[in-house]
Amino acid sequence: MQLFPKELSDKLQARRENNAFRVLKPQAEAIDFVSNDYLGFATHKNIYTNASEKVKSFVFRNGSTGSRLISGTHVLHEQVESELAQIHNSPSALLFNSGYDANVGLFSAILQKGATVLYDELIHASIRDGIRLSNAKSFKFKHNDLSDLQKKFSKCTGTVYIAVEAVYSMDGDSAPLKELASFSAENHCYLIVDEAHSNGVFGVKGTGLVQALALEKHIFARVHTFGKALGCHGAVVLGSQELRDYLVNFSRSFIYTTAASLHSIAVIQAAYQELNNTNAIAKLKTNIDFFKETLCKQNLQASFIESNSPIQSCLFPGNSNVKEVAIQLLKKGFATKAILAPTVPQGQERLRICLHSYNTFEQIETLLMQLAIFVGK
Repeated sequence: MQLFPKELSDKLQARRENNAFRVLKPQAEAIDFVSNDYLGFATHKNIYTNASEKVKSFVFRNGSTGSRLISGTHVLHEQVESELAQIHNSPSALLFNSGYDANVGLFSAILQKGATVLYDELIHASIRDGIRLSNAKSFKFKHNDLSDLQKKFSKCTGTVYIAVEAVYSMDGDSAPLKELASFSAENHCYLIVDEAHSNGVFGVKGTGLVQALALEKHIFARVHTFGKALGCHGAVVLGSQELRDYLVNFSRSFIYTTAASLHSIAVIQAAYQELNNTNAIAKLKTNIDFFKETLCKQNLQASFIESNSPIQSCLFPGNSNVKEVAIQLLKKGFATKAILAPTVPQGQERLRICLHSYNTFEQIETLLMQLAIFVGK
């Protein structure tokens, strides 16, 4: 008997043959145009110091000792949840250990048999997995296409939910949230917005795109994750007190996992405090504007997906093609990310460039000069 099933070996071999085989490796020493650390908070000394001091004020613990419903709920968990609810203008907040846990736990819990969920075709894998774990019907609609949403809505039965991202992780563009909120209100749907890549970037003091548009009261649930602009780990689901109570009782990824450590929660708190003091959001916005201006000067905009976020994607169809571009840029000292099929549809492979508050104009200009060599080849 083989120690590894043949059908699994065949799938790995297919990935190798398609030049899509994934491996783990440490981040190369290069100018960072690849990480999700948009504001530089992952290496921010004030956040580290303030979180460490906060933890020292409690009885020493390496871990949380159990799930939130057993022994893992600490006064700090409740304090930070209360603060997040206030910051994000929400009746309640519930912390999860990651954005993946939050989405899987939210969607698998709320989507009941007989309900229907409509989701954007570019929605994150964690939301798709949560939908698969539910008993609801589901239909995907074309990306940011309200007319297709209307068509798919005609097929819906029962309670209807609509799931979108405020900013899409692979394209960097934004959902038409105002129009989606109006559609949901007119058709009695429950709108859910994943703010993973808008948190810390859009809105006053980085509170997200929903708050920037003053739509909080029109959203059933918001998911904010902290592994991007906040530079730490974890996530929060924002919504009504009834939603929080429901998730505490029925969300399996919340109930059946060890609670986040006090240090993790203290870092979240310290990162939000830093949002009140930092000028990094303004610097990031300036860099995004400069990047787009430079695209136009170098006549590269046609190769890029339109985006006003830190995520800027340049299309290079073919796994081998885009991997080679990323390799050559790394040799020049620039870390970018080749996004391959099947993560994106075949023919839409792209180089994903992430902008940060700490990137310089010179770095941005030089990167685009190097990239221009490969565009059109």
